[in-house]
Amino acid sequence: MNFNLHIVSSDRIFYQGECESLIVPTNDGLVGILANHSNVIMALIPGQLQYRRPNQKDEYCSIGSGMIKVENNDVLVLIDTIERPDEIDEKRARLAVAKAKEELLQKRSMQEYHMAQAHLQRALSRLKVKSH
Repeated sequence: MNFNLHIVSSDRIFYQGECESLIVPTNDGLVGILANHSNVIMALIPGQLQYRRPNQKDEYCSIGSGMIKVENNDVLVLIDTIERPDEIDEKRARLAVAKAKEELLQKRSMQEYHMAQAHLQRALSRLKVKSH
C-alpha cells in the first residue's frame, strides 16, 4: 500500500509521487507515516527526513523546520530547506557545528541560546545525512 507524497521547500518541489513510508522529525520525536495514516497536521523540526519510494531503497535528506499535513492518503511536507546527501558540503557543515557549539557556550539571551541550539541540531543533521 502506498500514499501520495509531496515534498516542497521554499525554493523547489523536491519530490512528488508515490511513497511506501515516511519518517519525519517532530518536537515529540520521529513520526512514521504509512498508507492510510490518520489525518494530522504537525510541526517539523530540523533533522533527518527518510522516505521510501515503491520498490526502492530508503532515501535520506536533511531538512529545516516546516510542517506536515496528512489527509486522506495524501501527504504534504512544507519545509524551509531540504538537502540530499550529495548536496551537503561536509566541511561547511562541520564548521557550522563548531560555530553553534561556540555560540552555546557564550552567555546570551534565552532566544539566542535556542537559536544556537537549532543551528547545532541542523548542522548535526546535515552531517548525519551526509554519512548515508
